[in-house]
Order: sequence, then structure tokens, then C-alpha cells
Amino acid sequence: MAESVLLDVADRVATVTLNRPEAMNALDPETIAALHEVWVEIRDNPDVWVAIVTGTGGKAFCAGADLKKTIPNRPGAEGQENWRTFQPNARPGIDSGIELWKPLIAAVDGYCLGAGLTLLSACDIRVASQDATFGLPEVKRGILPTLGATQRLIRQLPFAVAMEVLLVGDPLNAEDALKYGLVNKVVAKADVMSTAREYAAKFLSGPPLTQRAIKEAAIRSRNMPLDEGMRLEELLSNLVRRTEDFKEGPKAFAEKRPPVYKGN
Repeated sequence: MAESVLLDVADRVATVTLNRPEAMNALDPETIAALHEVWVEIRDNPDVWVAIVTGTGGKAFCAGADLKKTIPNRPGAEGQENWRTFQPNARPGIDSGIELWKPLIAAVDGYCLGAGLTLLSACDIRVASQDATFGLPEVKRGILPTLGATQRLIRQLPFAVAMEVLLVGDPLNAEDALKYGLVNKVVAKADVMSTAREYAAKFLSGPPLTQRAIKEAAIRSRNMPLDEGMRLEELLSNLVRRTEDFKEGPKAFAEKRPPVYKGN
């Protein structure tokens, strides 16, 4: 795995750290490939119940794609302009195709721009520092923002706000991001990771299989008619009812003790 992405797994929490502070954690091809490996590891590792993604350096969560390495006219890119159109998910990520139903938490400090914002939009819980900045500046460079930018933000922000972010390219500050519901909490810079870990602790105290079923039902049903979404909800609920954790919740309630979930 490239050193531009660090993965630490401890106590059922995976911490993913973008580690290119010299480039404000911008995503180059090597980092994108490394992230793919990380998401697959998190998806498939039974010892991981929740993940936190953050950036190093204190200036940026992720400043977007590294244009010096990813623009179409870079050396060696001739004839490759349409490659992604015909093979769009060669390296699926949480913002482009991979199915990862474990809870994901974004811990944002500093700039969260372009691909950084699409990465954020694919996370379930978002914690930001008071000086965090959010935006899609691609349009100012003649680039159409991808990786779900035009799809998720229009669902996650008020329509007029989303269109301004997409079409004008001006950033949102942390206060506006909180006001519009783009993030869950805005905290002091020093408290970003500790707050993210507090959220992780809440997930760890709950039933992991139920959490994953809830997330899958909520996300899959966004593109379904209501009756089909409710049917999916019913089917997933029936699967959850077969788990030992489903029995543990009511049992712990009756015995007046905290439940102990084991993910089975």
C-alpha cells in the first residue's frame, strides 16, 4: 500500500489517513489505488465495525484531485481521455461503486474540496473543524465534478445551495456547512478526531449487523419507489431478526443491563 494512505485498525475501528501533506492530501493515481485497497480491507475485515477517514498535516482533509498528475493533457495521457467512460469502476471507492455498509465517519480539518468533498459526501457522519472549507472548484477549471458530486450533493444540500456550489464553485465555510446539513458537528480544531472517536464509540456500543442493514436500506431505497423501498426494509429486517444480536437487545433490556453485541 502506498504511504500516501495510512490504515490503522484497533479496537474494531479503522482509521484511514490521507498522508500527502505536501500536496494538501490531494488524490493522485497512486493514492486513489491505495484507497481502493483500504476500502476493500475495511469491507472484508470482520474485525472492523466502523471507520474514520481524515487527513494529515492540519491544513486539509483533502484538496481534491492532484491536477498535476490527473489532468488529461499530462505527459503520457494521449489517447486515454475516454478510458474512464468505458471502464468507470476499475477501482471502485466509497464514492464510486463499492458497497460498504459499515458506518463511515469523516473527520475534516481545513480544506475539503473537489474529490475531498465527494469523499465526504459518501460518509455517514461528518465532523469538521471551525476553519474547515468545503467546495467544488472544478467548474472554474473547466472540469465537470464527478465521483458522485453532481448526484449526492443535490440530494444532501438544499437545491439552490447545491447548484451554487456546483455551478459557481465558491466554497462554504464550516458554519454554512453545518447550517445546510452537510456536516453533523463543528468543533475546535483540536477536538475533531476526539469527536469522531466519540461517534465511533457510539457505533461500537450498538449492534453492527443492524447498523449495516439500516444503512443499506436507507441508501439503496433512495432510487426506489416507496413500496419497493419498504419491501427491501422488510426483507433486511427479517434477516436481522435471525441474528443473536437481535435477541441480545431485548434480553439486556429485560435484565436491566447494557447490551453486549457481538456481530453475529
